[in-house]
Amino acid sequence: MSDALESRTRADFSKARFKSFINQVFSILSGQRNTLLSYDDVKEKLRIGGPIYKGVKTVRVEQIAGSLNRYHEFDHAFLPKEDQLASRWTKVDRAFYEDVHLPPVVLYKVGEVYFVVDGHHRVSVAREQGQEYIEAEVRECATRVNITPDIKPEDLEILGAKVDFLERTGLDHLRPNANIQLTVPDGFTRMLEHIAVHRYFMGLDFKRDISDHEAVEHWYDTVYMPIVKIIRESGLLEEFPGKTESDLYMWALDHQHYLYKEEGQPLQPPETAAKQFIAENE
Repeated sequence: MSDALESRTRADFSKARFKSFINQVFSILSGQRNTLLSYDDVKEKLRIGGPIYKGVKTVRVEQIAGSLNRYHEFDHAFLPKEDQLASRWTKVDRAFYEDVHLPPVVLYKVGEVYFVVDGHHRVSVAREQGQEYIEAEVRECATRVNITPDIKPEDLEILGAKVDFLERTGLDHLRPNANIQLTVPDGFTRMLEHIAVHRYFMGLDFKRDISDHEAVEHWYDTVYMPIVKIIRESGLLEEFPGKTESDLYMWALDHQHYLYKEEGQPLQPPETAAKQFIAENE
């Protein structure tokens, strides 16, 4: 390596390390995540399947946000966090300047996020040098929920609860267009309780045993969606930035339960409770 090119790659690494330091300081002050997503954590919480080989593809670098086993060595922007990475990092950086074609990186794809299996330094240099795309061998993992590169640890916990909800209810198969999104940590657990109570009262009304799937379909069609329709028509969601219509569904039923248990008011149909909740929040 020429002296000039060696100095340039060392300077690039020093710059990347300084950026990583600034990111770490900001992370401590803000409490925001500064690590790559761990594939093992995602696999455990979301119970993903696969991976299945999908061939060599061109991948957007900004979608690569996780690692199979080196997520502690790079920060959330794929900047190097350790000085010991310098030797390999600068060699890849040199290849960038000399326009040397390197082998494709190897990635796992989960939802909209890619996890590096092999090629961490190549991804790091590509991102630092402003490359928009990188060539990669992709293996895709099946998932019942979507994740994006900006996912937070608390989001992963909620999505894990959503996977459990879908596995227990089969709602994504029974109603493929259903799109329940919650930001409430225990929301899906409470939603399972709603379905269980709904199934109990269905049995009383119909005077027969109600199957799990029948209860789920009936709850979704006659309780959840009518309330969501009222929420959409009211435009109330605009008053709650960062919340979802499923969050407001939960709040409406919480309001119904409060009026029944604490205020002694008669138990209202869910749609009526939703309309009252909306009226009180307009």
